[in-house]
Amino acid sequence: MLAGVSAVAGCRAADTDGITPIPQLLAFLPWLLLPTGVALLCALLARWWTGLVWGVAVLGLLAWYLEPYGRVADSNGLPLASLRVLTSNVEFGRGTPALVPIVRDQHPDVVFVEECKYTCQATLNREFATSHPYRQAVHAAGSRGSLILSRFPLKPSAGVRGTMGMPGAVADVHGHTVRLQLAHPMPPLPHQLGLWSSELGRLHDFAAADTRTPTILAGDFNASQDHAAFRRILDTGLTDAARLADHDRTPSWPSRTASVIGTQIDHVLLSPDFTATSARFLRVAGSDHRALVVDLALHQRA
Repeated sequence: MLAGVSAVAGCRAADTDGITPIPQLLAFLPWLLLPTGVALLCALLARWWTGLVWGVAVLGLLAWYLEPYGRVADSNGLPLASLRVLTSNVEFGRGTPALVPIVRDQHPDVVFVEECKYTCQATLNREFATSHPYRQAVHAAGSRGSLILSRFPLKPSAGVRGTMGMPGAVADVHGHTVRLQLAHPMPPLPHQLGLWSSELGRLHDFAAADTRTPTILAGDFNASQDHAAFRRILDTGLTDAARLADHDRTPSWPSRTASVIGTQIDHVLLSPDFTATSARFLRVAGSDHRALVVDLALHQRA
């Protein structure tokens, strides 16, 4: 147990995602405290002092990495606008019927929907034709379809190239330009770690390409703050809205066990122009992801 946990903790310390099964286990880094504790107890009962020291060292390293990653700078600029953003992976469209009343109840200004296939898009376009008349989509079947709905006028942008749809747009938020980008890279399955890493790298490149325009990068990243590829996106200057609202470790997947064990792979990342006042993770029946709703304020950059 100590050897396995040490390999994961070592990759985290070395700022690398390693090879299978390291990336998969990194997503659940906080839960590795449990086998480490068991190993410590066994070492104590066996009076294996080397193992005891080893276990304490690993436990301390894991505890250190429980702290949220990245710097947070308070925005002292003049408030310009407030908005609410919702992101939800509806799992091949199965969560669409449950998402409709959530959107009606939460009144988000911008909605990012992943795995929104043709029928999902048709439903959401019909239900919110009046309240959210602006949209940008990648029209595709299965998990490849994605949709952005907005109360604010949108201009299409190139988006980020990926196996699954990642549309982008430029929003006019009460006269202020805001870049919107949906995130949905491939998951880190054993046979496609390179693809997962490269698509997260493209999201990094999007964030780094323009650090002056207010930006919202939201969706199912299939990565947590314990993945090096995700931290590189944060290193461009973006901050996780859930962290700003004191929910940096609240699990979003899998939704069926999130109250007991899970990981946060659904995020709303913000440029320094934004502050977040609240974040809520909501169950979406039919989906294996929780929806994330955040309240934001756009500030004038100093």
